[in-house]
Amino acid sequence: MRPLEDEVPAAALLLAEEAAETAGNHLPMSPVAFGLLAFGGLMVLLLVTFAFRSVGTRH
Repeated sequence: MRPLEDEVPAAALLLAEEAAETAGNHLPMSPVAFGLLAFGGLMVLLLVTFAFRSVGTRH
């Protein structure tokens, strides 16, 4: 016997809803910390680039 057509999508919807609730967005740190870390890393790269700015003119 075939299940009712309305029961299958409802069960799938309940499973998807439960999976979405338990998954969540678990970041190891706050989004602000990610931004500050990225900014700091880019500033270090800028300073390294700035340190070698006159290497090409020496040769």
